[in-house]
Amino acid sequence: MIVRPLRSVLYMPASNQRALEKARTLAADALVFDLEDAVGPSAKEEARGLAVAAVKSAAYGHREIIVRANSLDTEWGEADVRAIAQSGADGICMPKVEHAAEVEAVIKLLNEAAAPATMQVWVMIETPLGVQNINEIVAADSRMTVVVMGTTDLAKDLRVPHTADRLGLQHALSRCVLAARIYNKDILDGVYLDLKDAEGFAASCAQGRSLGFDGKTLIHPNQLEAANRAFGLDEADLLHAQRVIDAWEIAAAEGKGVAVVDGKLVEAMHIDEARRDLAMAAAIAALAV
Repeated sequence: MIVRPLRSVLYMPASNQRALEKARTLAADALVFDLEDAVGPSAKEEARGLAVAAVKSAAYGHREIIVRANSLDTEWGEADVRAIAQSGADGICMPKVEHAAEVEAVIKLLNEAAAPATMQVWVMIETPLGVQNINEIVAADSRMTVVVMGTTDLAKDLRVPHTADRLGLQHALSRCVLAARIYNKDILDGVYLDLKDAEGFAASCAQGRSLGFDGKTLIHPNQLEAANRAFGLDEADLLHAQRVIDAWEIAAAEGKGVAVVDGKLVEAMHIDEARRDLAMAAAIAALAV
């Protein structure tokens, strides 16, 4: 079983070389070198060069490295995609995706630029139209692997308040999670903007996990520990997973189709979950090597 941890995905401004260097030591599962929102127009081309150089340095261990490009309808977008294609990054993140055709256009450029077949496309869903078309977007191509919710822009466009329960966003969030699960994609929750509100951030992570997200996008290193904890597995989780597998194997050896652990029925689907938990724990451990 192949799984990959995406508990914590940290945006880093590609125009800030010091930040890119600091990211080498951070406990993020993945890093997104940002050429879009975090970079002003006058610094776009310099940031592109810094991002490519950072990726090529191969100094980030086993973390996934993604570069967020500017949209193709900007003057920088096509050059961003072509540069990222040859950078050695694990993937490219495209902002404000609203149609499958946008995914197809990016993949066409990647192929023209001889990007490796393993290069992923991450799509940001930041608008009501993106949510409306989420099924066709995630089904567009096998390169499209991760959905990233842009909740700040989405809340603005939906005209919903930024409340702790995110009530106005929950339909859109759940709709995107559902599409991701149908097409076997990973999906990341949006950022939390109040860096001083640790309690609120922890609650947002807990809610995101309850909604079905695989991890959370972050804007500051001080959010890493809480995100890793919320979307990760503790020792009790792993012990339970192993007990479920052991009980199932004993039951199978006795010719039984079910087992019981802590008074609860265990069936085949629970074994799949337990094995995934153990595989995820191994993948997380590998990041620290």
